[in-house]
Amino acid sequence: MDLLLAFDEDLLTGDLVQTGTGLATDAGLRTAVVISLFTDRRAEADDELPAGESDPRGWWGDDLADLPDDRIGSRLWLLARRKILPATLVEARQMVEEALAWLVEDGIAARVEVEVSHRPPTTLAIAVGIVRPAGDRVDFSFDNLWQGVRETVPAAGTGSAA
Repeated sequence: MDLLLAFDEDLLTGDLVQTGTGLATDAGLRTAVVISLFTDRRAEADDELPAGESDPRGWWGDDLADLPDDRIGSRLWLLARRKILPATLVEARQMVEEALAWLVEDGIAARVEVEVSHRPPTTLAIAVGIVRPAGDRVDFSFDNLWQGVRETVPAAGTGSAA
């Protein structure tokens, strides 16, 4: 059981949900998925940081993990200023899969299915399907990410990116 985390796609922020005198709980996987995707994981040594940034981010507690490479979050933050090109979509999908791999490793899911798509003009969308060991499926979608990205792949038959 997790505390329920309400995620605001417009602001890319999360906050705990208060109910009366306590905090709401989440018996499902939503909070775990939100934390896994939208907490900044430390950049790898060979990752290119966004222009003007020198902080590899990440959570300091990852340095104390019992298992090597047992880290929280995703590296999706590295894509925040990138053009939405086919290669960017492939990289985003890999980053989502990396961030959610622990669900399969820990036996919470039999498999995780990820789809990343471009929503013109400047939005990245993520759909996640988690198939539990018993066969039931839980779906999540985050449809309003990275609206600040200014350049995108031109549509077929059109000129260069805006």
